Amino acid sequence: MRNDASSQEDRSGVVASGLSTVASLLLDARNISKSFAGLRALNRVSFDLRAGEVHALVGENGAGKSTLIKIITGAEHADAGTITVAGVPLIRIDPHTTRELGIAAIYQQPALFPHLTVAENIALSLERGGSWRRIDRKARRRLASALLDRVGTPLHPDRLVGTLTMPEQQIVEIAKAIGAEARIVIMDEPTASLSDREVARLFDVIARLRTDGAGVVYISHRLEEIATIADRITVLRDGETVATRDAGDVTRADVIRMMVGRELDAVFPKRQVPLGDTILSVRDLSNARTGVRGVSLSVRRGEILGLAGLVGSGRTQVAETIFGVTPATGGEIAIDGTAVDIASPADAIRRGIAYVPEDRRQHGVVLDMSIAANASLANLTGVSRNGLIKRDVEDASAERYVGELRIKTSSVDAEVGSLSGGNQQKVALARWLATRPSVLILDEPTQGVDVGSKAEIHRLMQDLAEHGMAIIMISSELPEILGMSDRIAVMHAGTVVTTMERDAATAANVMAAALGHSQGKREKG
Repeated sequence: MRNDASSQEDRSGVVASGLSTVASLLLDARNISKSFAGLRALNRVSFDLRAGEVHALVGENGAGKSTLIKIITGAEHADAGTITVAGVPLIRIDPHTTRELGIAAIYQQPALFPHLTVAENIALSLERGGSWRRIDRKARRRLASALLDRVGTPLHPDRLVGTLTMPEQQIVEIAKAIGAEARIVIMDEPTASLSDREVARLFDVIARLRTDGAGVVYISHRLEEIATIADRITVLRDGETVATRDAGDVTRADVIRMMVGRELDAVFPKRQVPLGDTILSVRDLSNARTGVRGVSLSVRRGEILGLAGLVGSGRTQVAETIFGVTPATGGEIAIDGTAVDIASPADAIRRGIAYVPEDRRQHGVVLDMSIAANASLANLTGVSRNGLIKRDVEDASAERYVGELRIKTSSVDAEVGSLSGGNQQKVALARWLATRPSVLILDEPTQGVDVGSKAEIHRLMQDLAEHGMAIIMISSELPEILGMSDRIAVMHAGTVVTTMERDAATAANVMAAALGHSQGKREKG
């Protein structure tokens, strides 16, 4: 995918493909259709993958990407259409068959056993034989070490998976795919929680897979990554194939137009808002347990304060300290100029602070509960009488937020797990808006959502700011930080190293500060 004002030189330099237009097809899915309860999820969708290429599959949440991948991996069966793998038509497939055919899927949420080691998790996916076979633990560790070396990570094979970060778990999944000698590797939002360095390492792994003749199906909402890594792009919209294009023939704007079916000029709809008084300030905030040290920052009514920094810089830890998840061990938190003690989330809520965490599936929403139940979780006193929840009050409150936040659902009784990622994020936001906060902390508010939902969430943030809410936005996406923030506080090694005004902030100086190359003026509250 061409950048709007640049050529493909960067892309070809990162991953040399050597791909030919007559490359053999590893996968050919033709005219795939699928319906659920009478609703058409896919309508005659076609997608193919060549040996040695990266084929990006993009579209808004709900476009049909996940359904297509489930059909390719055998988790779902198509109502119509054909699938051919390496020239062999498949009559009926299941997950076991697809693994035997060399198809491996690496999902955003890795499917690993937390109480087993890295080596044991890898072995479970690769070893064959009965349950009474002799286990060679040394051989398991050797194999795991060799695969981890191929991925380029120093991860120890004896580490318990439950102690690994999300990026490390994704690396284990990639090692499993390499060990299985997968020829078709599906990566679903593989970089959603990776640092820039880890993304570069992943791209190196993809380059090795391509050199070995494997094909990669790459699903991502980060269009700048697709410009770097993809050879071809297929766009889905409303369950149908919009187009398949060589990446070098389209711009980011072209792809967005195909994804949403309209011009999208306002991904970052920043509007000037009169700023009020400082409502939250922290001075020399520290947390010995989490590595937060000497953090000073402030945010005013109507202001969006961007909190930037690399993964591991301490941004989430600062948010959790302010919210009382991990109470401060030093420094001061003040609301409207008055020092307060926040020893728990309940204290923070009483002080008018709300926090939407990064991992919405684990901490932001309860997937098997309804929209109405999720939206009231942080405000049960507001929907109950004498200790009993009033369902009509709860439903009315949820209906209000479904309308205001434009949550796409047929009913507030629908389970949150049935919604798209962008709509799940809106439910997480509704949960905390119900507490009527003065300060809203958003940790990666648009991670893993499509461009349309991203624009909607940004619009909501802007609307809240216009009504006087103070917002702290943590984001790993520089365009989001630069596009939505009134000021930007940059963190490095557990502290805020500089705070920049919107007009003075550039991608270069924000990144320099995040890397520790610039020690600008610290915020003093």
